[in-house]
Amino acid sequence: RLMTPLCTLSLSVTEPEPELWAALWGRSSPEAAQPVRGLCQAWFCLSQPSNPVSLSLYYESLCPGCRGFLVTQLFPTWVMLSDIMNITLVPYGNAQEKNVSGKWQFTCQHGEAECRGNMIETCLMYQLNDFFQSFLVIFCMESAGSVVENLEACLQVYAPTVQLAEIKSCVTGDLGNKLMHHNAELTDALKPPHNYVPWILVNGVSDMVVPDQSLSLQGEKPDACKDAGAESQLL
Repeated sequence: RLMTPLCTLSLSVTEPEPELWAALWGRSSPEAAQPVRGLCQAWFCLSQPSNPVSLSLYYESLCPGCRGFLVTQLFPTWVMLSDIMNITLVPYGNAQEKNVSGKWQFTCQHGEAECRGNMIETCLMYQLNDFFQSFLVIFCMESAGSVVENLEACLQVYAPTVQLAEIKSCVTGDLGNKLMHHNAELTDALKPPHNYVPWILVNGVSDMVVPDQSLSLQGEKPDACKDAGAESQLL
């Protein structure tokens, strides 16, 4: 769903930083990532950055549609357009909360494991305070067989300096409880209310209720967006 709206916008694309290529493709240095970088450049016309697009994703960690969107559409788009995209991830979706003796309890659409996955990703973003690293780890988790069980392995690859114990302490403690309640408030405040997940806001507006042209940016379209069928070739 994301690639079609993005490819109807007027976008100016800049090349991701060399360190981004290296981190994304598991290479030890920007130089080692050069072959992959060259292949990706063939799809895009690189020019000066435009004003960034703000994209907010309201999702659930174990929702199949959310995982597919994040892994196969949002993340690859961010890799190529990170200089003109500000992404906000809100793991909560169709969950419900209730206050029991001053502490919030959550019920998730796909069970307790999803509540834990939502909490892990929320605490991860809070503890890292770095969207670049956070999104790499979350992508790793969401593309793995088990979102929850792969946290440690994904941290070792993409955020090796982060202590697993700090994430777990947040997940099981008052901090995680407050952070997830905040996600619930953000989700409940959506106007119009979300009807499903993944629910996407582009520049603060639902992509389902506003024509694409109202969200356009100034700048020359990259070659990938001039070809109506390019999005299917990129994924």
